[in-house]
Amino acid sequence: MNARHLEVFRAIMRHNSLTAAAAALNVSQPAVSKVLRHFETLIGYKLFERIGGRLVATPEAHLLFRDADRIFREIETLKIYSDRIRDKQLSLLRVAASAPPTFALLPAATRRFRRRNPGARLVLQTLPAEEIAERILIGDIDLGLTMTTLREPQIRSEVVGAADIVALVLPESPLATLKAVTPADLSDQTLISYGMNTPAGQMLARVFQEQGCVCDPQIEISLSIAAAPLVSAGLGVALVDGLVPWAKLGNLKVLPFQPRSALDIVLVTSTTLPQSRFGREFARDIQAAIHDLGRGNPTHA
Repeated sequence: MNARHLEVFRAIMRHNSLTAAAAALNVSQPAVSKVLRHFETLIGYKLFERIGGRLVATPEAHLLFRDADRIFREIETLKIYSDRIRDKQLSLLRVAASAPPTFALLPAATRRFRRRNPGARLVLQTLPAEEIAERILIGDIDLGLTMTTLREPQIRSEVVGAADIVALVLPESPLATLKAVTPADLSDQTLISYGMNTPAGQMLARVFQEQGCVCDPQIEISLSIAAAPLVSAGLGVALVDGLVPWAKLGNLKVLPFQPRSALDIVLVTSTTLPQSRFGREFARDIQAAIHDLGRGNPTHA
């Protein structure tokens, strides 16, 4: 078995067709068929069967594909890293963050980093956590910052801080006079918050249940930043992370939510590639920005 065998096998599995696999590999279909036959002879079992004119993977092929795909992800990652070395791009640092850290942490971290490294090129992107995970896996970004732990074996998730859940209300709202907002206070309010299919939404559902209440957002948001214009328009009360600088985003009053609930701030890196010097530096700058905001989480240190 060699890398070419695995490359052809992976292409066939991904495209479900010899013709499409050949096109993806930029070779002829007979060449793909020949490599596949040779591979099956070497390993001693069939990987594909013809059923009703269609190419169907065997159970053995599905078992083999899981590791073959992982190996080629690592090869692709290594190629990207090799190209960066060749093109002298090691001074390039690519960072992706979800929306709250983008607003609250990246400006301060970038300012620290740029003071020490004025000649370095920094690419900052705001992406959902799932896309950050995918881009970390293929080596397209060096460092990620999310509000949820990413459950991927090739991704390292380090909890570096926490952001309390807060309530956003209009200054004229009856709730604005409270010192803190509880689930019971929201029973007759239109709730704006995360969907129940998100980690944040599921956490709030548990908190509400423990207080004998039901968490039922009438307006669901995927990005916490979307809550500001909705609350400002008088559409409801929002429960969102306290990391975003809400006071700068409109005529809003920010109140603590009780019982205290918090979302993790998670630093995300690859387990298969060494972190560059710039990557290690920027990670420290992020932690310093978290410390300056008072969002550190010593229990996870």
